Amino acid sequence: MILKRLLFTELNRTDLRQAAPDALVLFPLGAVEQHGPHLPVGTDYFTVERIARDAGAIAAAQIPLLVAPAMPFGCSQHHIPFGGTFSMTSDTYYRAVFEMVLAVVQSGFRRIFLLNGHGGNHELLQLVARDIALQHPAHVAAASYWTIAWDALVAEGAHKGMRLPGHAGNFETSLMLAQHPDIVPANRPHRDNVGDTDPRNFARPYRAEHPGFWQSIDGFTDSPDQADADRGARYLAVIAGSVAAALTEFYNASA
Repeated sequence: MILKRLLFTELNRTDLRQAAPDALVLFPLGAVEQHGPHLPVGTDYFTVERIARDAGAIAAAQIPLLVAPAMPFGCSQHHIPFGGTFSMTSDTYYRAVFEMVLAVVQSGFRRIFLLNGHGGNHELLQLVARDIALQHPAHVAAASYWTIAWDALVAEGAHKGMRLPGHAGNFETSLMLAQHPDIVPANRPHRDNVGDTDPRNFARPYRAEHPGFWQSIDGFTDSPDQADADRGARYLAVIAGSVAAALTEFYNASA
């Protein structure tokens, strides 16, 4: 099945009814939240939307796929003390995404992939995927783009001398320099003695939360002054390729 357009919002209701039984809906989810004193608060939203469109265009050559509009707001309670942050609490965010996905399922779609671009959304989106699939005849996947692309990013050296993915550090600032260099200032914060990220896996043996942690590091994880637009472009390319492969794999597994 060949679809007329890549973007869900560019099709009319007749097109979408016809596409629903076979098409995969790729739903990018971001956030609007503080990203240090240097990056725009829309960083996660801009990045996940870009990745979804790039990956979707690659995958659409092999499978029927539609990219939904990116959800700009996430669960970002830990960033509220800095200002410049829109956020929903965990239960509200879970319910909001659940109901958006449910509406897509009720419209006849049976394959949905939730692509996350903000760490605070990660586990909640996995719960949505599980619960929708338990309650409805739909195949649902959920993942953060950096976990999908982890091995490819490590091969690209994105773990060297920075936190991967970190927050508003070298990695994310490089991504933003590749996308919107006009809104990333040249004068950016510096941190000394930034080590490598453990390349083995994004997952940790346990999750620990420490009160006041984000305030203690001024809301960014490593040294954004070391960011580079060319590296950012390479990172975006390997992420898009990895996500496209995951979309195709998921679609074929749900056929």
